[in-house]
Amino acid sequence: MKNERTKLQTLWMLFKATFMLSAFTFGGGFVIVSLMKKKFVEELKWLDEEEMLDITAIAQSSPGPIPINASVILGYRMCGVIGSVVAILGTALPPMIIISTISYFYTQFRTNTVIAVALQVMRAGVAAVIFDVVINLAKNVLKTRRALYIGLMSAAFVAAVVLDISAMTIVLVCLFVGIADMLLQTKREKTAQKEEA
Repeated sequence: MKNERTKLQTLWMLFKATFMLSAFTFGGGFVIVSLMKKKFVEELKWLDEEEMLDITAIAQSSPGPIPINASVILGYRMCGVIGSVVAILGTALPPMIIISTISYFYTQFRTNTVIAVALQVMRAGVAAVIFDVVINLAKNVLKTRRALYIGLMSAAFVAAVVLDISAMTIVLVCLFVGIADMLLQTKREKTAQKEEA
């Protein structure tokens, strides 16, 4: 009974947190990543920074919106399949309600100068939040002190900004390099174990 109550409380907190984050996040997936980190890592302490970084990487490289992908993983991590469903509902409901309302009053929204100015101002805030996400992710990569990861991050930046290579291509190349690195490390560890034996 106590376990069920604790699980229900966790589910309710999960729904509330994802709903509030989604309702007040403007500017796309990377904005919500920064807010999720503050909520789930720093405030609720449900995840550590390393896990949040992993969730971000998986959510970005999987098809679909980043917030929904991150919610699936986070919800599953907290309460299994039911946790994923609750987190998805919390994340999907606010934009669905807001977009439905906007589409209903689209003509009024389009011609309203106050809303047009508000959207322009919000872009500046969104740019700042995305910049914050980039800095935090870069810090986490630099903390590893691995030349391969730092080199990949730099190469990915040049590929995206200078060479205008698509994000999907960059993610796939990084994925293959990561898999190759993991296989190489596993092989080295096995060789070292054999030599010790």
